[in-house]
Amino acid sequence: MNQSTSEPMGQEPVRSHDVFAADCPVRPIFGDITSRWATLVITVLAARPHRFAQLAARIGGVSEKMLSQTLRALTRDGLVERTVTPTVPIQVTYELTALGRDLVPRLKDLVTWVDHHTSTIQAAQAAYDADTPVPPAVANQRQRRSS
Repeated sequence: MNQSTSEPMGQEPVRSHDVFAADCPVRPIFGDITSRWATLVITVLAARPHRFAQLAARIGGVSEKMLSQTLRALTRDGLVERTVTPTVPIQVTYELTALGRDLVPRLKDLVTWVDHHTSTIQAAQAAYDADTPVPPAVANQRQRRSS
């Protein structure tokens, strides 16, 4: 046992943070983990380690810049490990750490929940959009995209 916290050795003591406070140290971490790209990266890496190009190919729509930023943040947070193999060209592989693997079941539950409720959410969005006036700037953007 850790004498100062009465927690088992190797385990972090449970701390209570006020996540609603603007200066809460949990907020930046929460933001890193719950971004759409991070959720997808962690879910993909749950299956096996991947190289950057493999991740980019698997996660449709992510730019190289966003993927790079996401991997950097997840590595900094201790969820992803970056391994460089000194070959020609250099190989960089990303895989989940033990902490990242501990997060996987929770994220998979969220991904599954969204998948199961997509049609209900889309119906709610359509109903909201039908009842809510569209600001002119948004209408102009939509019109330009459809042209």
